[in-house]
Amino acid sequence: MKPIIVKYLRPYFPRMGLGFFIKFAGTVMDLCIPYILAYIIDTVIPLRQRKLVFLWGMLMILCSLLAVAFNIIANRMASKVASDATEAIRHDLFRKTMYLSNRQTDGFTKPSLISRMTSDTYNLHQMIGRIQRLGVRAPILLVGGICVTFTLDPSMACVLLAVLPFLAAITIFVSRRTIPMYGVLQEAADRLVRLVREDISGIRVIKALSKVGVEVEKFRSINREVVERERKNGMVMAVINPSMNVLLNLGLVMVILVGAFRVNNGTAEVGKILAFTTYFTIILNAVMSVSKMFTVLSKAIASGNRIWQVLSCEDDMERQSGGTNGQINGAGPEDGPVPSKDMEDRPFVVFDHVTFSYHGEGKNESPEAVDGEFSRASSFETGRENANLLDLSFCIGRGETLGIIGEIGSGKSTVINLLMRLYDVDEGSVRVDGRDVREYEPEALKAKFGVVFQNDTIFEDTIDKNVSLGRELTPEMLQDALFYARASEFVEQREGKAAESLNIKGANLSGGQKQRVLIARALAAKPEILILDDSSSALDYRTDAALRKGIREYLPETTFIIVAQRVSSIRSADRILVLEDGRAIGYGRHEELMERCEVYREIGRSQMGEGKEGL
Repeated sequence: MKPIIVKYLRPYFPRMGLGFFIKFAGTVMDLCIPYILAYIIDTVIPLRQRKLVFLWGMLMILCSLLAVAFNIIANRMASKVASDATEAIRHDLFRKTMYLSNRQTDGFTKPSLISRMTSDTYNLHQMIGRIQRLGVRAPILLVGGICVTFTLDPSMACVLLAVLPFLAAITIFVSRRTIPMYGVLQEAADRLVRLVREDISGIRVIKALSKVGVEVEKFRSINREVVERERKNGMVMAVINPSMNVLLNLGLVMVILVGAFRVNNGTAEVGKILAFTTYFTIILNAVMSVSKMFTVLSKAIASGNRIWQVLSCEDDMERQSGGTNGQINGAGPEDGPVPSKDMEDRPFVVFDHVTFSYHGEGKNESPEAVDGEFSRASSFETGRENANLLDLSFCIGRGETLGIIGEIGSGKSTVINLLMRLYDVDEGSVRVDGRDVREYEPEALKAKFGVVFQNDTIFEDTIDKNVSLGRELTPEMLQDALFYARASEFVEQREGKAAESLNIKGANLSGGQKQRVLIARALAAKPEILILDDSSSALDYRTDAALRKGIREYLPETTFIIVAQRVSSIRSADRILVLEDGRAIGYGRHEELMERCEVYREIGRSQMGEGKEGL
């Protein structure tokens, strides 16, 4: 929490200082009013001079007006500082979230990041505003009120002072308990956000399978947990107000009793007793404000710590020093894909004995360059049996096509994630154009790729803007991309054409139309490497074949990587990689694999009725 205050509030310290001064002046005006009233009752009225009464009355009115004006100005300044600081925090948090590595995002979870971006920043906003409004006024009213009461009557002030240690003890006790409780509450809220996010995204599936009741029950369970934690927090915080009310009211009763005896004895005056009770009410309200401020502060500390966890994350995808010479160190495992000699002379994409696990057992924090090579002092051997990719080696040349096929969970998409450096390998290396992907600047590496992920996103915007996606592309480039993605056919048929706005996630497009818009997005910038991760599943065979042929005509020098479930989508590839449980069990051309790889042959036979005898 402290780093956030130092970093984001320091630029506003001058403005906050001015606001504190104005708030201080307004609070002093508030404290002056009862004192003036006591003076009028005990000193001015007995003189029976009407002009003096009116004069001091006008002074009371002036103090009231100044108090109102100063407090309004200070509150407006506090609101401005709170909104500006929160805007900066939210902007940096969003920017940091966008630059988090996939491994870091998986660690925080997306619902938790959404919660930190919304409810946690809101709690900080409330705290920054409340501290400026009450953080000055309440303590000044409290301390100033006590000091003024000592000038009025020290004996009665001591009665009030005796109550304050009990109030402080209650506040400290409750605050120490509530801060960790609010952290646990936010974690429960994260799970609630995750459930709501998943259910809203999959609402059509839920309705189609008549699982609404099941999801409602799951929501009821997690909602009950959140409510229960909120209730416990509320019960703990509820101790403050009643306890303070009881103590302060007891103190007020004692003050009135002591004051009555002193007036009766002639050692005190009625005006001072009246002012004293007014100051006691002011002190009571100040203490109640301080207790509310501690409630807001408890939430803000928990939220601030959660936000700083994200902001303080180190960038684990920075460009690394060292490198490789672009040559494969060894031909790979005996039962894995062995690159052909002609490809070894001109490899463009190289996987060199790559081992990777999403869980990262035994993985060091970051790779180090030793003697010009990336290495890891790794105890990863203990987790190799759980690796998502194990000792994978292959290479393809520039302008060639690689097809990747395998059952669900075999590691197909993982290959893409490592190639684009969405994750870092645990062992081995991935090289593009002779350089380890860790040597590239992240933006420079990403610029080489055009990609359509398995579950890609269409934004609520026009087709043109979905294809360009903020890149500086000419209208001709957009038209060419739509044409070769076979999307121009349905785009021209739609009213408004490419300028028509799409619904969220492309809900007003069919599955095949969405895939073609996404492919157009990948083609538009003419990438060096084009990746299609199961991006033609909604297309018929004829459209799929025409699409692949058109892309090759449009981008003849581009390296083409196709992840597919259908043999027909990759049978014409220069190389086909067959994966099973993260291991390569086949690598070669379609005809070679139909002869040598049993798994590939079974896939081909089941999909195309093609066996060894049909070659």
